[in-house]
Amino acid sequence: MSSRSFLTAVAAAAALGLGAPAVQAADASVVKAPPAAPYKAVSSLVKLPDFVPGMGRLFVDPATLPAGPFLGYDHEGRLVNATYMIPLSLMKPDMHLNDLKVPAGVKVDHVDIVYNAGHPGVEEPHIHIVLWNVPAAQESSVTK
Repeated sequence: MSSRSFLTAVAAAAALGLGAPAVQAADASVVKAPPAAPYKAVSSLVKLPDFVPGMGRLFVDPATLPAGPFLGYDHEGRLVNATYMIPLSLMKPDMHLNDLKVPAGVKVDHVDIVYNAGHPGVEEPHIHIVLWNVPAAQESSVTK
């Protein structure tokens, strides 16, 4: 993705967290994999495996790239997390990330923030903000 298209996508994602794109569907359409359109498997969009250890089987609405949210499912097809990927170059001291959304009816159990040096789809250094909807003890459902 070119720098210009990357910044355009970021603008379309409402400056990542300042009115970040919400998962609009309420519900059953995203609770089990695969989620309904407009979501697509991340592995069909960029060179990543179908199942990413630590994150799960990922789906995203392409219109929200690069920020996401990326919906992560375990091997049984259950939604376990929603991850936002925020480039470090776009982070600002007054940036608020308190508007990150999860599917309606899904309750966040805990949050992880993890640095990533870059990968296909978001090549530059960024953070993953992982909104887990399962207890920490159940994160192992996406470790392998």
